[in-house]
Amino acid sequence: MNYKSLQEIVNLAQSESLEFWEVIAREEAISQNVNQSQIFEQMRKMYHAMKQSITQYDSRQKSPSGMSGGDGEKMRQYRRTHQTIAGDLLSKIMETAMMVAESNACMKKIVAAPTAGSCGVLPAVLQVFEVEKGYHEDKIVEALFVAAGIGEILALNASISGAVGGCQAEIGSASAMAAGSVTYLEGGTMEDILHAATLALKNMLGLTCDPVAGLVEVPCIKRNVAGAMNAVVSAQMALAGIRSVIPPDEVIGAMASIGREMPVCLKETGTGGLAVTRTAKIIAESLS
Repeated sequence: MNYKSLQEIVNLAQSESLEFWEVIAREEAISQNVNQSQIFEQMRKMYHAMKQSITQYDSRQKSPSGMSGGDGEKMRQYRRTHQTIAGDLLSKIMETAMMVAESNACMKKIVAAPTAGSCGVLPAVLQVFEVEKGYHEDKIVEALFVAAGIGEILALNASISGAVGGCQAEIGSASAMAAGSVTYLEGGTMEDILHAATLALKNMLGLTCDPVAGLVEVPCIKRNVAGAMNAVVSAQMALAGIRSVIPPDEVIGAMASIGREMPVCLKETGTGGLAVTRTAKIIAESLS
């Protein structure tokens, strides 16, 4: 690929009068040796799979461990019967993120975006924005290319693996990708997109990966909800003109550094954090 940083994507886009998403789509088409329209349709299929990960949700189903299932429906019913704290749009994003993450725990088909553990963030934000704000599906697909470009740089210069960088690399990356996508949908500039992603990532720096019993359920599912909300908050800050004092690519470098310095016990090993609390040990023992 012709870029190795977020700023290089912006520079390429500006030098060739392209949108951020067009740079990513073009590079992917070149790498696969197909035309750009084929790449666009591939990404559309990915989005359709994301939507299916929402519609397949079954509130009656519990995960094999019994630790998760049904909470997304509780969120939906609460929204329908109460005046919510977060308002209708954000409440729908919250419940959708939880539904997709619960579907993952129940062994249903999801899209790893960028990982299975963070699969609820992007679908929740994009699907709710499409339905509630009336965006054409083509625009949503373009936003997915924005997310893909951000994710590609995160994977290249830091990590998207909880085992390597902690949950900042999974939920943090997903949140940054979603923040950039939302900012694009809402008409933000390329600078807005970069800073939305950066603000989202900064809010997640240092987040540990400490799953109970080694399963992608506790605390992972609720962190999907937090990541989705963080994406919207960060997008709105960037659209308002708020900027990260630390430049975007330097924040990614900091994330990589934190991941390297993070103790192994806090990187998906199940030997630290929430995973070694008294209750977590009881749960792990009951499942062994």
